Amino acid sequence: MWRFIQSLKAALRFHDYHPQPVSVGSATRWMKQLEKKDLKLACKLLDKVIYLSEAETKKILLHQNSVLMSNLRRAGLPSKKLIYVQTDDAGSSSPMMLGMLRNAAGLEQLGCTLLDGRDALGVNEATKRLEEGAIIYIDDFVGSGTQFNKARTFLMQSVVGSFAEFLLVPSICEEGLTKLTDLGVTVYTGHIHAKAERPLHESSHIMAGEGRDRLIEICKTIRAKGGLGFENMATMVVLYRNAPNSIPAILRGSDKQEPFYGIFPRFKDLPVQRPK
Repeated sequence: MWRFIQSLKAALRFHDYHPQPVSVGSATRWMKQLEKKDLKLACKLLDKVIYLSEAETKKILLHQNSVLMSNLRRAGLPSKKLIYVQTDDAGSSSPMMLGMLRNAAGLEQLGCTLLDGRDALGVNEATKRLEEGAIIYIDDFVGSGTQFNKARTFLMQSVVGSFAEFLLVPSICEEGLTKLTDLGVTVYTGHIHAKAERPLHESSHIMAGEGRDRLIEICKTIRAKGGLGFENMATMVVLYRNAPNSIPAILRGSDKQEPFYGIFPRFKDLPVQRPK
């Protein structure tokens, strides 16, 4: 009965997770892989997940964008001087977030410029035309800031004129916030993910020593490399559209979901569906 209650709770809370919908059945399957002594530890970890549903993600983006636009307007930058930039490939999180904000906030109707950060010519022409303004990057989650910095470095090679830089993001890790601040990028976010919020991070005191050590051991068994996620960040933010590659392996699962079935697999972790 206890396991059923935990599965039901997970299904209700994470029901709109896209890569693999969380149902009572899928949550139960995840739990059945764990030894009895480990199950309560895993469920305790699951309770600490910071989940951003589609509705919450949209709410944060709209609010932070409204605050940012108001601040820029007071600083003398109207909407026609704003360039919104997606930083990833089509189909990934950044273009999806920009599309969501574009439609909900009416960015094009306000005269804002929307660009793909990989479009060097487009960035060059737009910044040359405007001469000054603000470049606003959009994403759903920033961890260490490494990927963002790579995309930003490429984009800035094409910028002409004087442009302040901002990032709109529902959630960002404290490591990423520090890196972006050092780069001169001002961050507008709904959540700063502290190391202390991550039960399996060495800087956190959420879980007792033995229980924490046992979960870390399981994670390393599931994924020998990266058991605690990218750069051992052990993050606990999961977004409705996909989980970051920095979450613990016990939540994410194995590649192709074999031998360990994750409750929050990334799209690339799912088995290839072969045509029938």
